[in-house]
Amino acid sequence: MSTRANAAKRLGETALFAGLAPDVLDMLAAQAVTEHWPRGALLFQSGDPADGLRVVEGGLLRVWVSSAEGREITLTLLEPGDALGEIALLDGAPRSASVTAMDGATTLLIRRPAFLAVMESDAAICHHIIALLCERLRLSTDHVGSIALLPLRQRVAAKLYQLAQSHAVPDGKGARFCRRFSQAELADMLGVTREAVNKQIATLVADGLISLQRGMLHITDLDALPGGRDRD
Repeated sequence: MSTRANAAKRLGETALFAGLAPDVLDMLAAQAVTEHWPRGALLFQSGDPADGLRVVEGGLLRVWVSSAEGREITLTLLEPGDALGEIALLDGAPRSASVTAMDGATTLLIRRPAFLAVMESDAAICHHIIALLCERLRLSTDHVGSIALLPLRQRVAAKLYQLAQSHAVPDGKGARFCRRFSQAELADMLGVTREAVNKQIATLVADGLISLQRGMLHITDLDALPGGRDRD
């Protein structure tokens, strides 16, 4: 498969571009540039000018912002198939968050002028992206509202459950993580201190809901975590 055909296939597999006509995907793929990022690399930071849209091909990216006190708060983790930069791509405003490669990562970059040219040539992609962004806004609002007032124990459990969907393998009723997440990383995702996460992890271990094996988390029973599958 040619590089362009492979890029079109990758783009078509993302939630952002799924369902677009093959000729539109081909136009987008023709503008895509492959980027390679080493572990810890900063793709861009909050306030940087928007250079385009990126689609994650491989690795794991962390989207984060800094608090007034200088503390980094993780907003989300992006995996293969996820897109980043949709908002800045459309409105041209500076980046609203920073992005770092947690592992070595590969991305496809479509620069803003090229993307806007494709949008102007086909109204279908405009309608598609507007509908998708509206859906994401609703989901984001629902998610924030559903967890903001939960006790920290349930927020930690919900985050572990969420991470297990992509970074763990089934193990009976539970899940065994394939990637190590430090308590500092978990704290950044929840916007709390590492000490607070450490305390909640310790209580979950004491209750037999999770265990630590060579630094890797193991959830013994997904349904038994506070909230169970109701958080899906």
